[in-house]
Amino acid sequence: MLLVDIKDQVALVTLNRPDAMNALSRALRAELHATLKRLDADPAVKVIVLTGAGERAFTAGLDLKELGSDPNGLRAANATEPSENPAWAVIACRKPVIGAINGVAITGGFEVALACDVLIASTKARFADTHARVGITPGWGLSQKLSRLIGPYRAKELSLSGNFLDARTAEAWGLVNRVVAPEELVPVALQLAADMASIDLDMLITYKAMIDDGYETTLRQGLELEQARSTAHNRHVTPEAVEARRAGIQARGGRSKDGGSKYPLRPASRSTSPLKVEELGSHCSPAGELPAKRGEGAQRRLDRPKILSLRKDLVFLRRDDLAALVHPGLQVDVGASG
Repeated sequence: MLLVDIKDQVALVTLNRPDAMNALSRALRAELHATLKRLDADPAVKVIVLTGAGERAFTAGLDLKELGSDPNGLRAANATEPSENPAWAVIACRKPVIGAINGVAITGGFEVALACDVLIASTKARFADTHARVGITPGWGLSQKLSRLIGPYRAKELSLSGNFLDARTAEAWGLVNRVVAPEELVPVALQLAADMASIDLDMLITYKAMIDDGYETTLRQGLELEQARSTAHNRHVTPEAVEARRAGIQARGGRSKDGGSKYPLRPASRSTSPLKVEELGSHCSPAGELPAKRGEGAQRRLDRPKILSLRKDLVFLRRDDLAALVHPGLQVDVGASG
């Protein structure tokens, strides 16, 4: 029911019940938990890719046929043990888990997808929350995590209608990282996993935990968490180690313009063609001006930073102008992070 292929520090885990749309039977849930627990403890594995067999489904969620024959089967919908709750089995894994969504991810399957750290979707992927239509409430995190990812309005649209969300819309809404052709799905996911696996395992685990733990707090608490953990970690980093890694980064970056990845990041599926200033028309006032308020005799001038490049989705500012925008008179060093 579960296929595992380990190569070059990356484990490809495949839910293998294609005839049942990879439904999460009790046996499959237990096997998934045991496998993820084993891979999490295996020092030879740094990153995990989770996908479904075939092109119809990532997973259709709980096995409804099994639930129909088991009077206690619905208890799984509110299970907290990772052996019964596959979303928690994924979340409990300290290592990065990339979800390669090959088909539909429905209800409990949607919750398992949301438990992953990164989502790559095939053009055939679709997402649906059918809890309300089935008549049960979610117990694997969907009602809370979905709204945090795409906002409460869109989450309510999906959950209170039971409608399907296609892959391209999921990408536009920020639910998935990117969408690729079905034949590219696993190769793209494995390449991203290989990129991650080139980083020290301790750093992967530490950084993932910083992001996840901080996200559950307020911004102020998250910044305090980052400061405390960063101080504890960085005191053990030597200048020699930094220099060695810097050389490795330069060598990797020199192999190709996208940083060495065979499948570079792609922009979201919207136009990024250059936009001439004159094409803005009535949507933009002349450079340096704001429209006059009703009743004012003249337009007010706005001392704006010079824009070096204007596109539909990107604006590039000079470094000194960026500093002025952050805070007048504040010295801002943006060289390290761009």
